[in-house]
Amino acid sequence: MKIFLKFSGLIIFLLLTALGCTDKDSESFESKLPERSLTEDFKKYWFIGEAEITSYKLEQSRYGENREGTAVLIFVTEDFLPKDQVKAYKSTNNSIPILKLNATKNFLTGIYPYSIMQSTFYPLEGNSHAIKVAASIQEWCGQVYVQLNNRENFEIVSHSYFDGEADQELALFKTNLENEVWTQLRIDPDLLPTGEIEMVPSMEYLKLSHQEIKSYAAMAEFYQDQEYSVYKVSYPGLKRELKIYYNNFAPYTIEKWTEQIEANGVLQTSTATKLETLKIDYWNKNSNKDLPLRDQLKLN
Repeated sequence: MKIFLKFSGLIIFLLLTALGCTDKDSESFESKLPERSLTEDFKKYWFIGEAEITSYKLEQSRYGENREGTAVLIFVTEDFLPKDQVKAYKSTNNSIPILKLNATKNFLTGIYPYSIMQSTFYPLEGNSHAIKVAASIQEWCGQVYVQLNNRENFEIVSHSYFDGEADQELALFKTNLENEVWTQLRIDPDLLPTGEIEMVPSMEYLKLSHQEIKSYAAMAEFYQDQEYSVYKVSYPGLKRELKIYYNNFAPYTIEKWTEQIEANGVLQTSTATKLETLKIDYWNKNSNKDLPLRDQLKLN
């Protein structure tokens, strides 16, 4: 097994080198990213032992129809072990602070349910990309799981029940990640890339649409829509665009988002509109007596 893993790693390295993607290239790309600097307002909001949980009314386009459901964004700071790329039990010299986002969607397609979760682990200090991204999709036909680890390059594993997508391992040159956009925005919208860029679309989109996991040409821009600022990412080759509407003052709360995809000449639109927000230590709210909190979030 060790020989096989070493051989697989060599193959990936040779492929990346042949494509002009080396470890040095990835490191130099990250070195050009803006250095993050946390404000006192950020620390007062995020470093008090609470998570921010926001529920959204979801209208998800799937199989050519809109489906009603719910989405939840859970943002929380925690200590993270960059080497093992897992949550640390406590802060140590080997851990770093991150902003974590767990983003969930739940909706029905006819008789059967969809459950989607994406997790992004984004370092609060330095100028690197997200350290880790994971996504899973469950429905009655089967399940899909994707994980990206930011090491010398982006190392990705993908498992799926679909023919042709079963078990994959690949490495990508480091570039912008749509999954990290949401955490970048909450720290400082000025960190977000703009103009003509390369970006890896969200893992949710790539797996639901059965697209190749890679970066795609994109255009990113800001504009103002009445009281909200909007960050828009368009992928011409994919005929897809994402718009995130947020308050333009700290803590830059996300009020809604829309995703538009053109498929077979038909424009499909998914939207999520804010319902409620709770700022609590949800990990301590796991008793039956805490169930009314879901009512507050309008998740029942």
